[in-house]
Amino acid sequence: MFKRTIEDFTCAHCGTPVIGTGYTNHCPQCLWSKHVDITPGDRLAQCQGMMRPVSLEGSTPHYRIVQLCEKCKITRTIIVAPNDSPDSLTALASARA
Repeated sequence: MFKRTIEDFTCAHCGTPVIGTGYTNHCPQCLWSKHVDITPGDRLAQCQGMMRPVSLEGSTPHYRIVQLCEKCKITRTIIVAPNDSPDSLTALASARA
């Protein structure tokens, strides 16, 4: 079950300050996140590894970012947020091709 957790954070990858909305699960500048949840919003994951964006999947307007945990190697997909950097999304899409 999803648990909305409103938290502001500083991106551990690029240092960008991020204002959380309760649905924020990655940095809108670099698209990285931290492996903190087992179920979205629960903050129960013991791993705490960095989640690297590896590809972009889907099509307009339903793009999703595929992330890979650099520590435990789990993959997950997350929804592209309206405030995500267009340059970062374009670079991620280009890296996939």
